[in-house]
Amino acid sequence: MNKESIEKEMERLGIREEDLIEKFILGAGKGGQKVNKTSSCVYLKHIPTQIEVKCQQERSRELNRLLARRILCEKIAFKIHQEKTKKQQAEEKIKRQKKRRSRRLKQKILDEKKRHGAIKKLREKVEEDN
Repeated sequence: MNKESIEKEMERLGIREEDLIEKFILGAGKGGQKVNKTSSCVYLKHIPTQIEVKCQQERSRELNRLLARRILCEKIAFKIHQEKTKKQQAEEKIKRQKKRRSRRLKQKILDEKKRHGAIKKLREKVEEDN
């Protein structure tokens, strides 16, 4: 996550510094008085795509600038090339796991279970009459 790798990624995606609006906003949230006094929160807007990013993950403004650019690159890569990051893939996987099943799918699963149970029932040993 160094500056050179982010610059290469921005160049690969065609993001120029001239196309970015960068603002520094007062921080908010956890962190005490220091966070609320300093403008360490970074706001980036990519003018051609109208994508906006805010980053306040670290206390350092410079580190937040790098992180904001990295997040912006990820969003633009997804929008342009449909490239999903590992983080996005993990989030989507969790969404799919938590998603409720439809009635039709539940019924289909139950029918399949019943059919499989009937097949297993046929495997039982037959008792002989003596």
